[in-house]
Amino acid sequence: MLTMHDIHTIKNLRNNHDKSINHIAKELNVNWRTVKKYADGDLIPVVKSHKKTGLMYTGGWGGIVALWLTEDSKLPKKKRRNAKFITNDLKKMGYAGSYRTVCQFIKDWKATHVTEANEDNGFERLEHPMGEAQLDFGLMEVCHEGAFKDVKVLVMTFPYSNAGFVVALPAENQECLLEGMKELFRQVGGVPRAIRIDNMSTAVFQAKTRNEPAKLTDGFLQFAMHYGFETQVCNPRSGHEKGNVENKVGYVRYNFFSSTPIMQDFESFNKTLAEQLSLDLNREHYEKHSFIQTLWEEEKSSLLFLPEVDYPVFKEITVKANRYNEIKLDDTRIHVPRAKNHSILYAVLRSNSYQLVSMNGEIIDEGPRPYMHKKRAIPWKEILLDWKRKPNVMHHSRYWKYLPERIKLYLSIPDLRERNRRVNQIQGLLVTHDMKGIGADFYELLGASELTNAYDVNWKDYDAILCPPGKEATK
Repeated sequence: MLTMHDIHTIKNLRNNHDKSINHIAKELNVNWRTVKKYADGDLIPVVKSHKKTGLMYTGGWGGIVALWLTEDSKLPKKKRRNAKFITNDLKKMGYAGSYRTVCQFIKDWKATHVTEANEDNGFERLEHPMGEAQLDFGLMEVCHEGAFKDVKVLVMTFPYSNAGFVVALPAENQECLLEGMKELFRQVGGVPRAIRIDNMSTAVFQAKTRNEPAKLTDGFLQFAMHYGFETQVCNPRSGHEKGNVENKVGYVRYNFFSSTPIMQDFESFNKTLAEQLSLDLNREHYEKHSFIQTLWEEEKSSLLFLPEVDYPVFKEITVKANRYNEIKLDDTRIHVPRAKNHSILYAVLRSNSYQLVSMNGEIIDEGPRPYMHKKRAIPWKEILLDWKRKPNVMHHSRYWKYLPERIKLYLSIPDLRERNRRVNQIQGLLVTHDMKGIGADFYELLGASELTNAYDVNWKDYDAILCPPGKEATK
């Protein structure tokens, strides 16, 4: 490549010394065509094109990742997908590029869209003998019955082997904590000799000080005595003392909850989580260069046996009804017919249900605890607005899987103009209906004319798939 000084010499010999192209080429030992280009051509500066090329920009993958990053930027950082999770999802869709290519695209995208600085707060590494566990809660998000729901995830880790076990719970009270620990003990197949916890109010009513140890609540202490484990309470504001479980909570969030999973019910969801965590044991320990499964099999021999008698988890409190026949439970008023006729009622609280019992032992009322119904609507109006701007990648959106099946099929049409019209139609229905209601009353809301056009679907065959013979079909 010629320097600007060489080009100036060629111009000077051609214009000021009247040298031929051949003469200049021989004298400077430069290709004839190159001399011709610079001797007789105009040297005018041109703005360089900085258009990106490569698989992420020419193969359409960049548009999908950009949509995911845009959606994630509207969520709290805990719920955003990392580069590894994004790469794995792309590979499932046929992406043939590398993890490094995805990382570079994300870096370039964030350079123009995100301006926040990340801080890395490390923890001190602690050594633990076999059979000791750490316990902590994490807050995760699931999709339940067409809406977002926050669930508490109780995580138990064994630092010696780095084995982890998880159970999702509806709340973080003592009933849920103890019920969750029972389920974790069943998954583990034994009881840890010692469990390290922070100063959670469900287990500790007075934090440890310089002169006095922490004081446990009666309910948790009775539970610990039944199972025989020792409780170790961290110092206040010292999360590094249980750094293994702190890291595992983040690991579970970014590997199993990055894309909000769909939950039918807690029982089936926890079964799926247990299977995923069991498979996760088949990887190498981050430090000991041995598989976690191998280390866990070695550590299991040091666990305590489960007691023969199951521990019943419940809490009994007294409640009084106001003049409107309402009682207050979990900061929620519940109407109970003729509750005012009883001077005192006993509420038997379990992790997911309650019973109201009179002084004579009669069950007056029962049902799910109020927090079982807490959920947040998915912002479908804003999501559909984004899909209208990027119709080509709407099927790859993180929210696509939360649509009712009929609406998914209705929007799965190759014609972009018709797809955009149908998105507008669903947007209009959202003014007076929620997405679950639109899916349930699909035929009535859309009308027969909408389902009998050039893009018609055999809805009877489709409903036969959704509802096999012998089951009652939904609308």
